[in-house]
Amino acid sequence: MSPFAAEIVGTALLIVFGCGVVASATLAFSNSYEGGWLMMSIGWGLAVTVAVYTVGAISGAHINPAVSIGLATAGLFEWKEVPRYVAGQFIGAFLGAVIVFVAYYAHWGATTGEGSAKTKLGVFSTAPAIRNPGANLVTEIVATLVLVYGVMAIATNFGDPVGSTALQDAFAVSFVPLVVGLLVLAIAVSLGGPTGYAINPARDLGPRIAHAILPIPGKGGSDWGYAWIPVVGPIVGGLLAAGLYKITLG
Repeated sequence: MSPFAAEIVGTALLIVFGCGVVASATLAFSNSYEGGWLMMSIGWGLAVTVAVYTVGAISGAHINPAVSIGLATAGLFEWKEVPRYVAGQFIGAFLGAVIVFVAYYAHWGATTGEGSAKTKLGVFSTAPAIRNPGANLVTEIVATLVLVYGVMAIATNFGDPVGSTALQDAFAVSFVPLVVGLLVLAIAVSLGGPTGYAINPARDLGPRIAHAILPIPGKGGSDWGYAWIPVVGPIVGGLLAAGLYKITLG
């Protein structure tokens, strides 16, 4: 498939597994109801791992506009490819959210009562634990800086070491998706509490649009007043990560 299609597929997989684990842990009558933060964090880490293993050899599995923009800013990716990649990421995120809606179809109506609208929105998009736009923006910037810089550093450090054999190099590279997934898990448990760690504009905005469009019973609003933070914050974080990479590893 083309890199554009690969970004659609990879980002859709990210959302199917990521938003899927949130649905599994929070929607009523799910067999894993109340699975908790750690279960959801592990699910998101594995979602990234699976997505990168699936399409990494085709597109590099950016699956995140902040990563594409950060890599281009650092000179590790061509700017002319950024619009195509970002478009694929948003399309994939939207499609992945639709798949989660279908997979949990019976549970939307069964999830009722006080706070149920917030729970349903939480399956699709992030929300702050304490609503403070300035602090929330800083959290998303910091978490995404760690993510994008980490991705760049991992890719650099897993390059061809001097004196390595082809087998050793293949062994190292094969573990890159797993290490990136562990990076996301580390961010989730360490920095995810304040905002739910969007760290990806497509991951938040694509499913939020799906939430607004889909016929979800008792869904309430899509919290558009907050929606700019998980878009702007990650992009700024990606740009800062590119600058840090140039200073330290570029």
